Amino acid sequence: MTSLKKVALVTGGSRGIGFSIAAALADSGFDIAINGRRDSAQVVEAVAKLQSAGSKVMYFRADIADRPARAAMLLEVEQNFGRLDVLVNNAGVAPDERADLLDATEESFDRLIAVNLKAPYFLTQAVARWMARQRHDLGQSWRGCIINISSVSATVASTDRGDYCIAKAGLAMTTRLWAARLAEFGIDVYEIRPGIVATDMTALVKEKYDRLIAAGLTVDNRWGTPQDVARAAAMLARGEISYATGQVLHIDGGLTIARL
Repeated sequence: MTSLKKVALVTGGSRGIGFSIAAALADSGFDIAINGRRDSAQVVEAVAKLQSAGSKVMYFRADIADRPARAAMLLEVEQNFGRLDVLVNNAGVAPDERADLLDATEESFDRLIAVNLKAPYFLTQAVARWMARQRHDLGQSWRGCIINISSVSATVASTDRGDYCIAKAGLAMTTRLWAARLAEFGIDVYEIRPGIVATDMTALVKEKYDRLIAAGLTVDNRWGTPQDVARAAAMLARGEISYATGQVLHIDGGLTIARL
């Protein structure tokens, strides 16, 4: 059965930035598909919160780094919703440990690139093929949207997590490539680059960034929140910006402003 409402798939959507994005999209009237690696019993509360906005919400357990798992997830989304209008490539992992470039391991590099770069690249490919078929079936008025959640690490070097920076830099080019390729199908592709955002991933380095923020790392003198990122993603998903495919939104409190 095809959903009467637009449908968004948010990877890693059961917690952190992904959950806040899913919540903002539910509040915007989308039906929601979220994915993660945890058992469905562990995300019951998250699903219930999203459903409270009146949206149909389904959780799909899948490791996006696994090709068969990605394909199975998309098949389930299609069977349960019948359509897909928005993909948010949010799921990602931190390095196994923050290691100096001289000490980093190939195993950590391979794992991080597989999840943070290869997976969203090929998930976008599969979703784009589906969206192109929708465009053909629904006509020129239909538009799709793909949003990559990247990081200021796409351009700001951290020598104790080179693999993470390289993955995010690659994701930045992925955004440009897919924006150029998919424009003919009415699919806009954007990148959001969060700065220092309070999540599980940054909790282990909170004291470090507390000091840096207090010392003026950001122009807006505070931590970012998942909701800051979510508001930007929802705006893009709703189509409130036009004629701007391939562009980057920096949600970083001014961290990347060049200053003297």
